[in-house]
Amino acid sequence: MSSRGEHRTVPLSVLLKRELAIEKLEKPEIVHGQASQSKKGEDFTLLKTECQRAMGDGVTTFSVFGLFDGHNGSAAAIYTKENLLNSVLSAIPTDLNRDEWVAALPRALVAGFVKTDKDFQERAQTSGTTVTFVIIEGWAITVASVGDSCCIFESAEGGIYYLSADHRLECNEEERERITASGGEVGRLNTGCGAEIGPLRCWPGGLCLSRSIGDMDVGEFIVPVPYVKQVKLSTAGGRMIISSDGVWDALSAEVALDCCRGMSPDAAAAQIVKEAVQSKGLRDDTTCIVVDILPQEKPAAPLPPPKKPVKGMLKAMFHKKPSESSSHVDKEYMEPDVVEELFEEGSAMLSERLDTKYPLCNMFKLFMCAVCQLEMKPGEGISIHAGSSNSVKLRPWDGPFLCSSCQEKKEAMEGKRPSGSNDTTPSLSFFIANLCY
Repeated sequence: MSSRGEHRTVPLSVLLKRELAIEKLEKPEIVHGQASQSKKGEDFTLLKTECQRAMGDGVTTFSVFGLFDGHNGSAAAIYTKENLLNSVLSAIPTDLNRDEWVAALPRALVAGFVKTDKDFQERAQTSGTTVTFVIIEGWAITVASVGDSCCIFESAEGGIYYLSADHRLECNEEERERITASGGEVGRLNTGCGAEIGPLRCWPGGLCLSRSIGDMDVGEFIVPVPYVKQVKLSTAGGRMIISSDGVWDALSAEVALDCCRGMSPDAAAAQIVKEAVQSKGLRDDTTCIVVDILPQEKPAAPLPPPKKPVKGMLKAMFHKKPSESSSHVDKEYMEPDVVEELFEEGSAMLSERLDTKYPLCNMFKLFMCAVCQLEMKPGEGISIHAGSSNSVKLRPWDGPFLCSSCQEKKEAMEGKRPSGSNDTTPSLSFFIANLCY
């Protein structure tokens, strides 16, 4: 027995085993698959499971999944797929630990969406795209969305969580009120004989959505500011489904999950698309991404006594009850199956979305445009609160700040200056190309 104060060494093998156990607790196994049936060729996906970023003296990884459902052409969907991730990452300060990085994501996603939209509109192309964008860091999932694609998650114990918003005007009263307050009009297509047909649309332009990237020809009150939701999973894991409206117009979340139980992600995605097309026909591009977020393989443990079958194939896939002889690490590994909400915000106002509170605000550089990351000298930037009821109380250092170009974008989105819409009368070809929107 060692005497008081004697230094006790820990064998290297024990340290390595502890490190491995901690890593398995912090990082789930990500397995994904996708499937699609094309009608217009305007759906695009982004699947990246080994994105790297510097953390301390080392490197850590995170996963990104994106679904881009284009309309009026594919240009906006392709551009967003190729540029959105870099725009988001450029808005995240460097030298952050994992918790800080996750906390910075909601603001960075807003900045990245708006920057991508602004950059694409400068190309003077008139197509648009919905976006559902997912970042997985450890057991934290952050989802940013504009449009009507949908992301759902089912935990290992069967709880269903909706991680995106539906920005169709038909079912979102708050967005209808925002658009009319910003100078737009909301109504159905008038056939000219007094009859109105189809879903609610935003005028000018005739788009059925209130938020998207692109769509410069339909008024800037169609904004790219995403709804963002961030949750932390238990280490039991679960299954996530990201699909375009071609799936959700045909299937409920419960039906989509039930029809693919026990299948691999690739097979599950194909089955969901198949069920949707069989239900409604192939009326639109129909795309599905399935992501299984699983506990990493644990070290072999004594077999537990036989148990009664678990009801439901998904529970059998994910739920592993630790045996009585399991170590403390194993017991911690299988924590209660609870999905904890970390963040949720859907406001379209940049002044609300970029105004982070202490201590998060201290991570971001003050004299840098909060959207495009342009460095500015003190006094050059315009506070995001400028023009608000509280602007008279602003001090010179009350940021965040925008450059003049991004300030113009903000004012247009809020209806404070005429938008860059080219023509208030949408063409027949626009309606034909966008009947599903």
